[in-house]
Formats: sequence, structure tokens, C-alpha cells
Amino acid sequence: MNIRRSIAPIADLQAARRAWCLYDWANSAFAATVMAALFPPFFSSLAQVAGATASEATAYWGYITAGTLLMIALSAPLLGVIADGGSTRKRFLGYFAAAGILATAMMATLGADTWRAAAVLFVVANFGFSGSFIFYESLLPQLASGAEMDKLSTRAYAMGYAGGGILLIINLMMVTQPQWFGLPGPDWAVRLSFVNVAIWWGLFSIPLFRKVPEPFAGNSPSRTNDGSIKSAFSNLAQTFREIRQYRELSTFLAAYWIYNDGIGTIVKMATIYGSEIGIGLTHLMGAMVLTQMIGIPFALLFGRLSGILGVRGAILLSLLAYGLISVSGFFMANATHFYILAAMVGMVQGGAQALSRSLFASMVPRHRTAEFFGFYSTSGKLAGVVGPLVFGLVGHISGTSRLGILSLVFFFAVGGWLLTRVDVLAGRKMALKAEIDAGFAFE
Repeated sequence: MNIRRSIAPIADLQAARRAWCLYDWANSAFAATVMAALFPPFFSSLAQVAGATASEATAYWGYITAGTLLMIALSAPLLGVIADGGSTRKRFLGYFAAAGILATAMMATLGADTWRAAAVLFVVANFGFSGSFIFYESLLPQLASGAEMDKLSTRAYAMGYAGGGILLIINLMMVTQPQWFGLPGPDWAVRLSFVNVAIWWGLFSIPLFRKVPEPFAGNSPSRTNDGSIKSAFSNLAQTFREIRQYRELSTFLAAYWIYNDGIGTIVKMATIYGSEIGIGLTHLMGAMVLTQMIGIPFALLFGRLSGILGVRGAILLSLLAYGLISVSGFFMANATHFYILAAMVGMVQGGAQALSRSLFASMVPRHRTAEFFGFYSTSGKLAGVVGPLVFGLVGHISGTSRLGILSLVFFFAVGGWLLTRVDVLAGRKMALKAEIDAGFAFE
């Protein structure tokens, strides 16, 4: 059963929805080519040129990833409050996207012994990528409600897989056959791939800024929403107190905090883990392409499954699959195994993350979406610090990361159990009541 809330009148709603989805197409180029496929082994090679062992390079990557996630986690709630107060979500989205795009393009300038500069550029790029998502996702509740929200969210993830996959295929062709593109070798192709990502990300972000309207800022009797830093800190402190009153939303955040740590760690550590056990770059990129291509139909399938199993049931199914992936990853020994696990990830990754986003959005008062999505991002990113950190520590202590991949079963099991404790209908009713109390309603 859904609590259906009317959405704001938008002149061309379908065009706005397409433009919103297209941002997933745009920024998934970074997630697929830079974050998942090319940059982790590229960074590992730079670190090893500087004298690090393969396991030490994996550990360094884990620490860098964890540090970046901690930065965005600590800043996300404040940014959300500021954006809600001043109706500046699209502006902040633009700032973060621009920072990520510029840093990604600058990766092409990295030399053979510049692993520290590589780390700085990745931190900035990932900060921009993750920060832009706070404001991008906060635009969702004004574009759809109820079951439409689940479908729109999964459609965006499917488009993300398609966009990220298409560019990844092009980049894979450049890396494996650089002579086809007039390039002197694979190293040049890797660097040009970073430029391709920056161009793709920037170009396909334009429709969102043109077609999706800035949401109404909203008002709360107990708040001053003038967009200033002072009121942001005041509202942030109040949000920390108030969010505990949204019992179901808080329980879901705790569940998401835990299971998304496992999902994020698999995404961020997969290729550097594969590189550590001897899988070549071509196979690593090929497996990531497979993940993207399989992810397209399965993200859409999970949108349909949510209508059969319920949103919570569909997410739980994906977490069960992730548990099996973690156990299998412990025994992974060759490229064939890596391809199989990549295919399994593609089957569940988009569905798990898209439905988590829409489930959260359905329990959020719309006049406070950026603020609450700041908390959503915080819970995900702050939790995401733990997984890569564990991965890195295990690599340093044991000399191998196999035990790190096995430890992720804990995150999926505990997160799934907490998710079963969430009363989704009660959470949606509370969000609707908060909207009515704030005078935020459409005829």
C-alpha cells in the first residue's frame, strides 16, 4: 500500500523526468570508468613505481577512498540545510559537478611517479561526484510519487548503466587497441579516457539545469530558512534532534548505513583487488563493461519486482545476492571468476541502490528533501568509510585482501535484518503529516 502525495505542477513533467534521469547517464561515466575500472589499477601502478608493494597499494587506495567518503559525509548535512533554505539545490549541484569534472580532466596530466597528486585529484573528483548526488537525488520527490518514484529511480539507474557502459566500451577499445585511435600506447589511452569522462559528464548534465525546475524551499514554523551559514548551523542542530522523531526513517537510515557500506566497498575495491591477485587491466575493464550492460535490464527488472515483492522485499533479495558474492569473492582466483562475480553484481547493484533511494524519498517530507538527503548521503558515505578502511587494514596486516572481501557478509546480514524492522507505510504517513503541518501541499 502506498501513501500517494501529489507533486508540484511542472510545465513539461516528462521532459523534466528525462532530464533528471540523464544526469545518471552523465555522471555514471565517472563511476564506471574512473572509480570502478581504470583509476584504481592506474593508482596502484603509480604507487608501485614509487616503491609500494601490490598489497600496500591496495591499502593506500582503501585509506584514500575512506578519507574522501568521510569528507563528504561530514559536509553533506550542512550543505543540504543551506540548499533547502535558499532554494539553491541546482546551483550546488553545478558547483560540485564542475569540481568533479575539472579534477577528472586533470588526471590526464599525471606522470609515472605522481601517486600523491593522483590521490589529491581523485579526492577532489570523488568529492564533487558524491556531493552532486546529494542535490541531484533531492530533486526526485518533486518529479514523482508512490510507485512512479520507484520506476523513475530505477529508470535513472538503468540509464546510468547504459551511459557509463557505452563510454566504458569506447575507453576499453582505446586501451586495448590504441593504434586505432592514433595513440602511441595504452598509457596515453588511459589518460585520454579521463578526458572523455570529463567531457561526457559535463555535456550530458546540461539538460537537468535547463529542464528540471528548482523546488520550492519550504517553510517550517520553527526554522529560519534564509540560506545563510548561521541559519544553516542552527537548522542542522535542530535536524539532528528532529530526525530521531521519524522512527521508520531513522531505522531505514541505520540499515542503509550498514548494507550500503558493503555495496560501496565492492564497487570501489573490486578492480584493485583483482589487480592484486594478478588479473590484467583488459579483463578488469571487460568485467566492468559486463556489469554495466547486465545492470541495464536488471535495474528495470527490480523496478517491476518492487511492485511484486514490495520495495523492501526487492532490496532484501539483492542483499542476499551480495552476501553470496562476498563469499565467492574470497575464493576468486582467475579472470573467469572475476567475470562471473561482475555479472552477479550487475544483476543487483542498480536495483539495490535505486530502490533504496526511492524508499527513502517516499518517507521524506518534501519541503526538507535536500536537508534529509544530506543525512542520507551522510549515512551512506560515513558508513562507507568503514568498509574500505577494513579492506586496507586487512591488506596491511595479512598481506592479502581476501579476508576483507569475506568480512562484507556481516554488513549485508546486519543491514538486511534492520531493514526488516522498517514499517514503510508508517514512515510515509509521518512524512505526509509533516508536509501538511508545514503548509506544503498542492491542490
